[in-house]
Amino acid sequence: MIVVLLGPPGCGKGTQGDRIAVDLGVPKISTGDVIRAAIAAGTPLGLKAKAAYDRGDLVPDDVIMGIIRETIAAPEQARGVILDGVVRTVPQAEGLAQVLAALGRKLDVVMLFEIPDELLVSRLSARTMCDACQMTFTGRAPGETHEECEKSPKGTLMRRKDDEPDAVRNRLRVYQAQTAPVIAWYAAHGANIARVDGVGTVDEVRNRARKAVGLS
Repeated sequence: MIVVLLGPPGCGKGTQGDRIAVDLGVPKISTGDVIRAAIAAGTPLGLKAKAAYDRGDLVPDDVIMGIIRETIAAPEQARGVILDGVVRTVPQAEGLAQVLAALGRKLDVVMLFEIPDELLVSRLSARTMCDACQMTFTGRAPGETHEECEKSPKGTLMRRKDDEPDAVRNRLRVYQAQTAPVIAWYAAHGANIARVDGVGTVDEVRNRARKAVGLS
């Protein structure tokens, strides 16, 4: 089974993707993971990606999709794969469709996690990170000391700039601008779009996600 995960920042799709991958017995991959692996392996496409990074440029979609194709074609993905962050724009959706067609594979489910924007704002802005070890916390205020920090006895909790409420709202606006056309594209091409309510406990959302991929 091949599943594409979509959802706004902070919706929990990464967490749920890990769990659904275990439930289905397939790997979960992200764009960043496969690009880093290709660069480390020194593949031709990996070298092109590294060159883009070294120039400070975005990795071109054709290079990304070439790396995704190599990854999906590997024996480890024969039973399927969960794709997290692979599709963010319509050109990427089109590119993935071409990759799957060339491999004789099909996209089974587009899993779209949905959460009200203001809940995401409050969730992300409640997140802090130790400035020494980068451990993430929820519900602990900026300025608190991370007493148990392994790297510094006085690690200080801080809120990332992109987790400030205004920054989160801007990230959500960007997501909506990019993703609404992607959802429309998949709908127009007859994809199975499973909308998953992302509000609730991890287990509650996991049960909804399991149903979206046909698990009880």
